Amino acid sequence: MTKSALAPERRRPWSHRTPLGQDFVLAIPLFLTGTAWLVKDWVLDFGLAVRAAQGDQAQVDTASFAFMGRLRVVLVTALVLVVLAGPFRAPWTVTAHLVALLSAVMLGHVQQQWEHDHAPPAGCIRYSSNC
Repeated sequence: MTKSALAPERRRPWSHRTPLGQDFVLAIPLFLTGTAWLVKDWVLDFGLAVRAAQGDQAQVDTASFAFMGRLRVVLVTALVLVVLAGPFRAPWTVTAHLVALLSAVMLGHVQQQWEHDHAPPAGCIRYSSNC
């Protein structure tokens, strides 16, 4: 009687989907953490800094730039997690990282609003002393 040696099954992350339970266990806390961080940062850190500025445009600009920087960090972190979850075929984890899309939209909106508020008046030459 001869035994044929079975080739050991190789486990590559992309060869099988991640079990649904493990995917949910990872996706739900990541989504809630990302969403809670964005809401906390928008309301408490940025919102209170703008209120504390009491109309001082330099302090409002500083708070806006700091908020944009923090949004970039969240965006890069979420995108890295999406790239890592993709090969493991964890669809709920990837779906939960729509926070990355949300932060990208928020970042674009904040930058567009800042550029609109700081646009030079019409007819102004960019490098003249009166602008």
